[in-house]
Amino acid sequence: MLPAGGGEAKGDGVAESTARSRKLGVLSRLRSKYDANSTLFWVCALIFVNQLGFGGIVPVVPLYSESFGVSKTAIGLAIAIYGLARFLLNVPSGQMADRLGRRMTLAIGGGVTVAGNIICAVAPEYWLFLSGRFIAGCGAAMVLTGTQVIIADISVPANRGRMMATYMGFFLFAVGIGPLPGGLLAEFVSLSAPFYTFAALAVGTTIVAWFRIPETRSWRSESAQATASKAPAKVSFRQQLSLLTARRGFALISLVSFTQFFARTGALFTLIPGLADAKLGLSTGRIGAGLAMANLMAMFVTYPSGALTDRFGRKAVIVPSTVFSGLALCLFALAGNYAWFLVACVVWSLASGVSAAAPTAYAADMAPPGMNAPAMSMYRMLADFGYVVGPLLLGSTADFVSTEAALYATAAMVVAAGAAFALLAPETYRRAVAAGDD
Repeated sequence: MLPAGGGEAKGDGVAESTARSRKLGVLSRLRSKYDANSTLFWVCALIFVNQLGFGGIVPVVPLYSESFGVSKTAIGLAIAIYGLARFLLNVPSGQMADRLGRRMTLAIGGGVTVAGNIICAVAPEYWLFLSGRFIAGCGAAMVLTGTQVIIADISVPANRGRMMATYMGFFLFAVGIGPLPGGLLAEFVSLSAPFYTFAALAVGTTIVAWFRIPETRSWRSESAQATASKAPAKVSFRQQLSLLTARRGFALISLVSFTQFFARTGALFTLIPGLADAKLGLSTGRIGAGLAMANLMAMFVTYPSGALTDRFGRKAVIVPSTVFSGLALCLFALAGNYAWFLVACVVWSLASGVSAAAPTAYAADMAPPGMNAPAMSMYRMLADFGYVVGPLLLGSTADFVSTEAALYATAAMVVAAGAAFALLAPETYRRAVAAGDD
């Protein structure tokens, strides 16, 4: 019996050793991947925490504004002013990223976001709430511009779609899941609770920015190094912006993103929660749950869409997803019950997930060497103009015509922008062609 027992013990030892080796191998591979992508990892962690707080207030802002006894136009203003701050601060944030550094820009943005949301939470009247929204929007401009500049810094055209997709996957997942806890906090605690939560999460983004994000201002991608001799010797920030806006592709992708932001803030954030409440009789919690559950689906298509963007080109992803965004808006207008409301949410989230990375990758592709900060800041500014005017125009349309009419008009505008991009914009990258595979 002793020899048999010894054999079993030896066999167990070999099995344990093999299992330990496999575990160490997995940990080693994970560590290797982390070391190779640590900057991307922490940027994604930062944007996840930041946008989780933002998503939490999405279903609450219209209702919190309404609690002050204001009109639909004023409710739209409460959403639009956040975008106005982003619109005004995007380009200065790009300048800040070039002068002070990406990390400093992110840290300052996190601190400003904390202050803005605290003001919103304690505001005793509408105008102070509006001021808090503006301040929070200034912080958002610094955080969003800074993170996208970093992604542009660390990526090359061949992997930019996937890197942007990874970033946008965390972004959309956080925005998508945020309405669920935000709606529940508003329903069972108070309408101000989501703003306190956003402020607390913004403290986390500030800490991550300062202690975990490396400075990438001096980093230069291989493509930038290869073409550095072709770049202008010394061009002012304003001249760089002029060079970018003169490029047809850059102008058209900014138009597409303008309509997407117009639809997201004007329709999804401003009109649809109110329509679901008035027409379908849904509670804040059910609206938040519907938006959150549907938007989770975006996470599962974002990275595959980034791979498609790197394989088949940016336009092959941007154009179809834009058309489906318009379809989703029509479905929201037609929804007669909670089931159809969820269907509309799913179509919107899938379209958003598919198109999450491609437009930003396209804009970064259009940037000449050394112009990542002006390219990303100008792109965000033009897109955020839609954030500003969408809630105001659609809120007024809903007041004077109908909510459904506003949604149909927005759908037509989104599809028209996609068609213009399809017909007139040049393709910036396609791996198969670049590698001579076709």
